[in-house]
Parts: sequence; C-alpha cells; structure tokens
Amino acid sequence: MAGFLSLLRRVYLTTYNWVVFAGWFQVLFLTFKTLKESGYEHVYSNVEKPLLFAQSAAFLEILHGIIGLVRSPVSATLPQISSRLYLVWGILYSFPEVQKHPLISSLVISWGITETIRYSFFGTKEAFGYTPYWLLWLRYSTFLVLYPTGISSEIGMIYSALPYMKESGLYSVRMPNKWNFSFDYFYCAIVVLAIYLPGIPHLYGYMLGQRKKALKKPKKG
Repeated sequence: MAGFLSLLRRVYLTTYNWVVFAGWFQVLFLTFKTLKESGYEHVYSNVEKPLLFAQSAAFLEILHGIIGLVRSPVSATLPQISSRLYLVWGILYSFPEVQKHPLISSLVISWGITETIRYSFFGTKEAFGYTPYWLLWLRYSTFLVLYPTGISSEIGMIYSALPYMKESGLYSVRMPNKWNFSFDYFYCAIVVLAIYLPGIPHLYGYMLGQRKKALKKPKKG
C-alpha cells in the first residue's frame, strides 16, 4: 500500500510540474513573440490566459506543503505565492489601466524564466529521481538576477495601480453598511508595499542559503 501511494504521489507531482511548466513556457513564448511583433503594450492581453492559469495553479503548492506532499516549508512558499496571486488577480486583472505598462514585460519575463526552470527541475526530479547538474545550477542561480528584476517589477506595478485603486474604489467597503465594517483597497496596497521592504532581504537570504546548500560539492573522502 505504501509503495502504491508513493507511486501515486510521484505520478501526480510529475504531471503537476510539467503541466504548469507548459503554462509558463507559453507565457514566455508569447511574451517574446509579442515584443517582437507588436510591442510591450500588447504583452498582457496576449499572455493573460496562460499567466492566470500558471500562477493560479501555484496555489496547490501551499496545499502540497501543508499536507506533507513536498518538503518545501510553507513559511517560504506562502508569502511568495500569495504575492504573485495578488499581483495577477488583484492588480493586473483588476485594473485594465495598467495592463499596457512597460514593466509587465520585465515582470512576466522574470517570472517565466524562473518558473520554466523551476518546474522543469522538479518535474525531472519526480519523473527520474535525479536532475542533471546544469539544471540544478540554473534552478539555484538564475534568481540572483531574476529575483531583483521580478521584485522591482512587482513593486512598480502595484505602485502604478495606486491612482486607479483610489479613484475607482474597487474592492473597498465604505461605511455605513450592515456589517459596520470598512475596508480600503488603496491603503491595503500601501501596506503590501510596506511588507515588501522587510520581505525582500529575508526571502533573498533564504534563497542564497538554499543555493549554498544545493550546490555544495561533497568532500572527497
């Protein structure tokens, strides 16, 4: 029974990783194709569907960590995936006014390269039980450049959406109401931006530690 469950877990995770890889590969392909043919203004409209699919599918990774299907700590997975979901649904999807912003290109390129490498790494590992060193190196090295470009693009996109949040009042709850409760999405976004400041060095430091551990060469005995 344990062997069957182990096989089932392996098949599921292999399928999951390669399906999401395909979604991110499509995002990356369409981004470069659009930039070449029609410019950054049309990037979001062309990648919206695969982007929403691929990023939303990452929510399952939080569940994977909670139920012990993978060893990744939820404390590291939750903030990264939550911020991504906030960006794609709470900013890009919700405010069409920012969908032609030039930072969307750097955002989806940074995410796309990172995720195609990451999901192919885990997909290969689950399918074959190992990964070639070059893929391991890419998995734990490309973030050195792509994390700063991605995170700065995320912050830039939230900031660019602030005027439209304030003007539209979207997702805000005003008093008076039957719940006797108020919520301002604009100020929520300000709080999110403030959380980024301590979160950036913490997560970057965590990834540096993971890189050092993963690429550490075994001592010759």
